[in-house]
Amino acid sequence: MAISVPCGMKCALLVLACVCAGSALAQDMAKVAPKNTKVLIDNDQVRVIEVWLKPGESLPMHSHPANVVYFETGGKAKSTTPDGKVTETERKAGEAIYSEAITHSNQNMGTTPTKALVVELKTAK
Repeated sequence: MAISVPCGMKCALLVLACVCAGSALAQDMAKVAPKNTKVLIDNDQVRVIEVWLKPGESLPMHSHPANVVYFETGGKAKSTTPDGKVTETERKAGEAIYSEAITHSNQNMGTTPTKALVVELKTAK
């Protein structure tokens, strides 16, 4: 027996499904990787997260608003976005980079532990 669902209800269900799927992708790094992260500051302006990875360790898919990353140690990393795009980088100790909002996973591809500070900007325009 077929059930008729009004068009408005179908649209509402589709929007709900998209919101749920988006929130599944947009995970908080500190929540998905608690053994590799520590929130140092969280206020109305910024959130500062210390991140460390042993060689071969990965951070699961997570999201950041616009942010600055300061690399306390250097190393090789692989970043993968939800669409499967892979980027490999090598950073030096003391290097800092700016990034627009992003969803990705990270893996330490080097032979030494890595440590970085991620400063998420809550008021970026």
